Parts: sequence; C-alpha cells; structure tokens
Amino acid sequence: MTLTIIALLFLTLAATAWFRAPGWLAVVLALAALVAAIATPAGWPAVVIGLLAALVLVPLGLPPLRQALISNRLFGWFKSVLPPMSATEREALDAGTVWWDAELFSGRPRWKTLFEMNKPGLSEREQAFIDNEVEELCAMIDDWQVNHELNDLPPEVWQFIREKKFLSMIIPREYGGLDFSAQGNAAVVTKIASRSLSAAVTVMVPNSLGPGELLMHFGTDEQKNHYLPRLASGEEIPCFALTSPLAGSDAASMPDEGIVCKDKFNGKEVLGLKVSWDKRYITLAPVATVLGLAFKARDPDGLLGGKENLGITCALIPTDTPGVELGDRHRPGGATFMNGPTRGKDVFIPLDWVIGGSERVGQGWRMLMHCLAAGRAISLPAQSVANGKLTSMTTGAYARVRYQFKQPIGHFEGIEEPLARIGGETYRMEAAHKLTLSALDAGEKPVVLSAILKAYLTEANRRVLNDAMDVHGGKAVVEGPGNYLAIPFQAIPVAITVEGANILTRSMIVFGQGAIRCHPYLLKEMEAAADDDARAFDRALWAHVGFLISNTLRTPVLGLTGGRLSGSPVSGPTARYYRRINRLSAAFTLIADLCLLILGGKFKFKEKLSGRLADALAHLYMASATLRRFEDDGRPEDDLPVMRWAVEDSLHQVEEALYGVLRNFPVPTLGPVLRVMAFPWGRRHHRSDDRTGHRIARLLLEDSATRRRLIDGAFESKADDGAGVLLQAFAAVLKAAPAEMAVRNALKAVPNPLNVDELCAKAVEAGVISEEQAADLKRAQELSAKVIAVDEFTPEESGGQQSLEPPQAAAG
Repeated sequence: MTLTIIALLFLTLAATAWFRAPGWLAVVLALAALVAAIATPAGWPAVVIGLLAALVLVPLGLPPLRQALISNRLFGWFKSVLPPMSATEREALDAGTVWWDAELFSGRPRWKTLFEMNKPGLSEREQAFIDNEVEELCAMIDDWQVNHELNDLPPEVWQFIREKKFLSMIIPREYGGLDFSAQGNAAVVTKIASRSLSAAVTVMVPNSLGPGELLMHFGTDEQKNHYLPRLASGEEIPCFALTSPLAGSDAASMPDEGIVCKDKFNGKEVLGLKVSWDKRYITLAPVATVLGLAFKARDPDGLLGGKENLGITCALIPTDTPGVELGDRHRPGGATFMNGPTRGKDVFIPLDWVIGGSERVGQGWRMLMHCLAAGRAISLPAQSVANGKLTSMTTGAYARVRYQFKQPIGHFEGIEEPLARIGGETYRMEAAHKLTLSALDAGEKPVVLSAILKAYLTEANRRVLNDAMDVHGGKAVVEGPGNYLAIPFQAIPVAITVEGANILTRSMIVFGQGAIRCHPYLLKEMEAAADDDARAFDRALWAHVGFLISNTLRTPVLGLTGGRLSGSPVSGPTARYYRRINRLSAAFTLIADLCLLILGGKFKFKEKLSGRLADALAHLYMASATLRRFEDDGRPEDDLPVMRWAVEDSLHQVEEALYGVLRNFPVPTLGPVLRVMAFPWGRRHHRSDDRTGHRIARLLLEDSATRRRLIDGAFESKADDGAGVLLQAFAAVLKAAPAEMAVRNALKAVPNPLNVDELCAKAVEAGVISEEQAADLKRAQELSAKVIAVDEFTPEESGGQQSLEPPQAAAG
C-alpha cells in the first residue's frame, strides 16, 4: 500500500514536471514511478499504470524525442490553420507592452505586480497649473456661447490656450513645453472637459496622437529643434490626418499614396514624394499650420534601393505648401471644436519631411501604434471621467434641490437607482483611469489596457449621462445657457466613434489583440510558425499544454470553494473580492484558451465570442483597479458603498460574459461541461443590493467626503451660470435644512418659492427659527426656483419669427 502511494506520488510529480521543470526531471520521476509500481506486492494495476506513465512521460520529457514524435506533426498543422497576418496587424501586435492584463490572462494573477505600481499623484507644478491656469481657462468659457453663438472658442480663449502652453503638455521643457506626466495631462483635460468639450478637445488633440508625440519618439534632431519649440509656444497649430473616407477603421486600406520621385524644391532638385490624399474627420485641420499626414509610400523606380511598396509613412507638411487644401468644417454633434477634411493632389514634399527622415519611410504604422498605446489611455478616458464627475456633482445636487410630493426627489427609490449607478460608475472609471496612467508614467505602453479604457469608459460615459438626463427630466431637455447636460449628452457619439469605434475596439483589440499579447505562449507559438522555428514551437507548445492543464485543474477547485483557497493581498472587507477575481481569472483563462485552441484562425471572425471575452477581461481589470483605488485612498469607510457597487457590478459582468461564451461555445456539448467546472454552484456574482444603492444616493445628496472625492478635479463654477447657480442652491438648501425641518414640524407645511415668505414670518414670530435662519431659508428657495426654471428665447433669439399670430380674444 505504501509503495502504491509512492508510485502515484511519483506519477503525479512526473506529470507536473514535464511542463513545469527540465525534461530530465520528468524522465527520472516517471522511471521512479515505474520502479515503485513494480515493487508493489500483487500490484499489477500499479505496474500497468507505471508502465503507461513511463511510456508517455519519458518521451514527453525528452525534447528531441518529443519534437520528432509529436511536435513536428503539430507544427505543420498549426501553420496551415494560422490565418495570414498583414503587416499592419503584425506591427500592431508588436506595439506596446502588457502588464496587469497579462496577469489576469494567466489565471493566477500575482497581486504584488499590481501593488508595486506607484500611487497616482500630481507634482506640485502640475497641481499649481490646474489650480491657476486651468481654473482661469474654465472660468473664461461660456459653453452655450461657444456652441450656439460663436461656433468656436472666443479669440481670447484661443490666445490664452496658446500663451499658457496648453498645447505643449507632452513636450519636454528643453523645447519650451510643460513636460507633464500622463497623470498631469489627464487631470488638465478632465477639468476642462467638465466645463467644455470643445475646449477640452482643442487642448487634448495636440497632446495625444499627433505631430508632437511622433516627433518626440521618432523625429530627427533637426525636426525636433524646428517644430517642438513652435508647437510648445502655440506658434504652430498641429493636426494629424489618418482617416480616409473609403478606409475608415481599416487603415491598411487607405488609398492615400506618396510616390518616391525627384523634383524641384527651393530651386534644387531633391529626392522626395509626390503625395495625394483625401482625409476627413481631422480635428484642428481648419486652423492647422502644420499637417501630420499618413499615406502609403511607393517606390516604383527603386530610387530608395528597396522594394516598391514601402508601407504606411508619416510626414509633416506646412499647410501653406502649394497644393495642400484645408476643406470646410465638419460639425461634430454636440460640439464645435475645429474639425474638417484635408486634401491634396500630387503635392511634392522633400524626403526630410518624413517624420524620422528617410530611414522611417514605411514605418508609419509601427510609429502610430506605439503612440496610440499611450494616447488612447489619456484623452477620451479623461473626458469620460469628467462627465462622471459632472453628473455626480450636478445630479446629486439637483436631486436634493428639486422637490416633488413634499420631499427631495433624491429620496425616491426610483431616483436612487440612477444616482447609485452614477456614483459607482464614476468611482470605477476614475480608478481604472488613474491606475493605467500610473502604468504609463512608469514606462509601460499598455496597448490592451488603453483599448479597455477607450471602449469601456466611453460607454460608461454614455450611461452616466443617460441617467443624469433621466433624473433632471425637463431641466435637461430644454436647451439654453442654463442647461449643463445637453451639450455633453449630444456629444456622446464623438467619444464612442473616434480612435477606433467601440464595436471594433471591443472585439478586435481588447480581446482579439489582447489574447495574443497577454497569453503567455500564444504569441510565441505564432512567432515560431512565422519564423519556421520547430524547436521554439516545441518549447512554447508544451509550456502551453502545461498551462492549460494547470488551469483545468485550478478552475473547478476555485469554483467549488468560491476562490477561498486562493490568496488575497489584503485583509478586511475587500479580501473576498480579491479571491473572487482569482477564481474568475482562472475560469476566464481556461474558457478563452479552449476557444482559441478549438477555433484556431477562425476565431478572428468570431466577433461575438471575442466581444464577450473582452467584456470579461475588461471588467476583471476594472474590478482590480477599483480595489487598488480603495487601498490608495486609505480604505475610507465612507467609500465602501461606491467601491462595493463598482466591484460587484464588474464581477457580475464577468460572470455574465463567460456564461454567454459557454452558451455559444464552439463545441456545443463542451459548453455545459465547462459551465459545471467553472460555475458548479451556478451564478454567484450579483449586482449590489438596494441598501448599497440607497447609501450611495444619500452620499451624493449631501456634502459628504465621498461626494467630494468623486467630484474632485472637476470645475466647480462660482458664476451665475447653470451649474454655478445649481451649486449655490445646493449649498443653500443644505445650510437651510435645519430651519426647513423646524418649520415643517411646527407649522405642518413645506416651504416652497411661493409660500416661503409667509411661512418664515410665522415661524420667526412663533420663535421656531431665527431671522438669520429665515434669511437662509428664503435664499435657498429663491435659488431653487432659479435652478428649476429653464431658458426661454424670443422668436428672434430662436432664429425665426412665429408663424402664427396669437388668437384674438372672443367678443364679450
């Protein structure tokens, strides 16, 4: 009996060793299992088991034998099913880095990796800029005027933006730029976006994907010295033209072309390119002085000495160059930032206008993917966080100020639901944003995480604005200077569409690209196939097999125990959430791995499956980021409701996404088996309960510490505009709350703008409240009436005359 146990022990160790340890160790252990089995008295079953183990594990433990018998045959099959990969797809895969996303894809996330990242924060210089220049800029902007009267930023705002170097946040100080961190850049954009999308886009585009960033990473010294100081000072206004009408998201199909040739330039014959293009949706194009342009370069005459089709190339072209056309403006919905087409026909540019010079001809797509890995994580997510802060600030205040049925509307459970969603979504958006920005500042280029932020935060932006509109009702429907929600609401499609439409980003980048980049072995197998390296394929393949076996064993164990056998990096009320992420990470990895193995190259076209797996990966990340934020903030007990709402909603989304995959699994009979393995007790992750939602709503209805943390970084107007009056009313209502309650209890009546004078007089006379309290109560009602009122326009102000005369009064 003892020897049987020893034989089985050796067998288990051997089965583990052939994919976790050197091959010789697997061989030794397999032979030891066989010897122990033979030595077992009357144990012929053990001998058979030991013999089988030796026959299987010995060749698997000897790489040359394993490769000859198994791997080489699989290698040919793998190459045959691997889909062809375009140059642009390969360059996209090579761009950027992986970080916590790879840990989540391992099925065994190492939380130390997450907590080693620096805590988010701003430098003194960045904070001072936000407190002064950014605050001043926001106060200068009247967004109604910008969008409905001027159709542009006022000249003084443009001048302020240029003089104060808002367009140079990413440019190093040696060239005259502000040289802000990713955190600083995003904080500036967030605050401006909470005031005006048009101003925010004007600032964020030059500090995102475009000439400035491309020059810093890839420009020649001459190009940097010429352009960067001019971009920093605002002397040059840049734009970057990528999107072609016929290509859209398929940049590899852009028809724009540059032909290598010789021509006259400044009186001399030089080598260059004759470029033709037709681009649209180009932000800042109507006012740009320098055009960044992406096009396909061809060299039919071999003037550069290489192949004819050189690939996508990026160049900088002064917009006063003959033949450059900046078209009329586009009008993006809900915003009036400068946006328009640009065209050119056979425009000759010297070769040294290519970003990086002649050596960078054909490397444009690689350059763009490198920069986009960072840019996607900053600007559009910052705009989404800004709207989360705006809606938390205004919707909580409005729900406290606005009364119906003798009480604040925020006290009704129907209003508590959207308030809870706004608070929880805002907390989670900012958590994911700041964590990713920390990774950027640490030198990571997290291309998959950037795509998650772009797609999932802009969708959250849509949800919080929808909820805010529902709570405000008619106040948000009627346009005018007093409506602080209509313009952000109308502009939602801009964020959803640009920098990769969310439909595409979700299925093709977050998981399609993420699976290859984050999986520990898949990219290695693909590279081995592309390089025809059978030995490298053998190593990657069997490591992959071991990885799959490990997760196959780990998933049901964690499923049965609810993740309790896994570790948590913290103790206290959040520890269980870390274990649940461990459990769901293992399930996600197993299910995703099997989908990839079964479908092979066909998976590229299974966008419904990849979209659901993208949802799972994205929400695993956002749940992790939310937990990290709670720790960074010092575990404030007041924030427990918003933290719980965010984490529990994300875990629920992960579970639902994986259930969706299993219901539509490529092998239908395997889906139910995997469901029992991964979720033996059925659905266990539910959204937060009503009590949590009630607590979040009450936190937004008061000047609570949680509310202050949620809206910190947004612009809080002190003027008599729509948002400013609302915040004044909110403060006044809270201040007058004790007096209001005293009047209600004593006089059995609820103060409102129509009766407040009469009630206050009676209450003061009866000694219920003081004169000072009466003044506070009157002011609160006066401001509340201003908040509830909506804008009115004369026929002339509305843009036309009334078509009908008012009816005549009937004769008496």
